[in-house]
Amino acid sequence: MTTPPALLIAGHGTRDDAGAEAFRDFVRELGRRHPGLPVAGGFIELSPPPLGEAVAELVERGVRRFAAVPLMLVSAGHAKGDIPAALAREKERHPGISYTYGRPLGPHPALLRVLERRLAEAVDPSWDLSEVTVLLVGRGSTDPDANAEVFKAARLLWEGRGYAGVETAFVSLAAPDVPGGLDRCARLGARRIVVLPYFLFTGILPDRVRRQTAAWAAARPDTEVRSADVVGPEPELLDLVMERYEEAVKGDLRMNCDSCVYRIALPGFEDKVGLPQQPHFHPDDDGHHHHGHGHAHSHAH
Repeated sequence: MTTPPALLIAGHGTRDDAGAEAFRDFVRELGRRHPGLPVAGGFIELSPPPLGEAVAELVERGVRRFAAVPLMLVSAGHAKGDIPAALAREKERHPGISYTYGRPLGPHPALLRVLERRLAEAVDPSWDLSEVTVLLVGRGSTDPDANAEVFKAARLLWEGRGYAGVETAFVSLAAPDVPGGLDRCARLGARRIVVLPYFLFTGILPDRVRRQTAAWAAARPDTEVRSADVVGPEPELLDLVMERYEEAVKGDLRMNCDSCVYRIALPGFEDKVGLPQQPHFHPDDDGHHHHGHGHAHSHAH
């Protein structure tokens, strides 16, 4: 019987200790649910353990093949460039290993069901949903394709659920920002707004969304505003990661390249077409390739 490839979970990283621990707990829970499958997880930046350490852990356990799944909602610079480049670096560090790379989680129907629950928890049961406007707030990126995916999630969340509308905003790097998104909801006539963070776990950015929402609401007493919670380590998320793992193992990869800024000359981003990808270097990562600190693509955090 052929041993299945191990599962490597790649996270973004956060300066928020609770958010980083939520990721580590999630990886441990995946391991508990699948006792016959070696599972490890690491971060691209900001949080321990770095991704290279997670790969080393698998190698020490005798793993030679693994499938890497990015625990990310959209295909931004990390999923498109940093993680593949980091995995290529690990292949150089550990001769003899092989891997396949899965795709980000995306606006999967299972995630939409969790978002719908988060909204149900936030709204007053007496409210008519046709009078509720949702503001879905994503991380924000310098990659237009990644930002477009958040708009896609908003549209899919709106379809068939009876809300007045689902608008979109971003907490960093992209417009509209949270106050701007709330202003738009108000200009559209919204009197009841639920701000829904499009984030997997708690962290600095979801906290910023909540603070900015509270500040806006305090200045607009005529509008009722509620804040919903992040997705969290729900069973649907655990199952979806395994679905992405199975896709990667089978080679059923459907990464979106139709509007990738590194392949298509999008207006204002023409200089990025064809650029080689290089990995981030975690400050705690004491690997053997420190001479390669430059980023071939530029995106702020």
